[in-house]
Amino acid sequence: MTEHTPPAASGASAAASSARTPATPPVSRGRSVVLFLRDVVVIVAAALVISFLIKTFLIRSFYIPSESMQDTLLVNDRIIVNQLVPDVIPIERGDVVVFADPGGWLPDVVEPPQPPLAAATDWVLSLIGLSASDSDEHLVKRVIGLPGDRIVCCNDLGQLSINGVPLDEPYVTLPDGTTDVSGQDFQEDVPAGSLWVMGDNRYDSADSRFNGVVPIEDVVGRAFVISWPFERWQWIDSYPLVFDGVERAE
Repeated sequence: MTEHTPPAASGASAAASSARTPATPPVSRGRSVVLFLRDVVVIVAAALVISFLIKTFLIRSFYIPSESMQDTLLVNDRIIVNQLVPDVIPIERGDVVVFADPGGWLPDVVEPPQPPLAAATDWVLSLIGLSASDSDEHLVKRVIGLPGDRIVCCNDLGQLSINGVPLDEPYVTLPDGTTDVSGQDFQEDVPAGSLWVMGDNRYDSADSRFNGVVPIEDVVGRAFVISWPFERWQWIDSYPLVFDGVERAE
């Protein structure tokens, strides 16, 4: 006859085990809220730091305040600029670049003071690259000439030439009935460390024809996309084929 263990022993063992392991007290509702808010603050802070680093070293936003780059860029378009140009990625002819005023390009403008809340909001957005409060201190033009290039305009067909090679510039906006890509003839040699830039709206652009060359060190970056308004979202073309036959100056 086999020995039978009474069922009560199993229950007693479970009771003893339960007595040795204290129950975990439930987390209070207030503590849960605090933990949730802490996680939100950490996530927001991390996002701000990452956005700040991206804005500082990689990309940033600018808005277009004038008509000098129509029809490529329209007034109040927002563009995203690659700040790896020119420090990491070299500038090429045809690139649309943003640069700080080298001096005398922009008129002196006294900005009216903003309300405190608006100023604080703009500061935060500019910190993470979603606002461009200093757009009025920068210019946007297309690079036509690199250091050493000879820029001549205009030939009998109204074209601009670089190092003797005439260009067919599809991005240029001209008044009706006009074929010359510049309202005045010129011949310029681009000095070392400088760029010759022009607006696509050639008859409404105060560019290198009037203000001289731009130091490469003043370039903030290359514009590569229109980000706003949404219906205008598109890549900004550098038209490399336009300049394909131009030899780099020695």
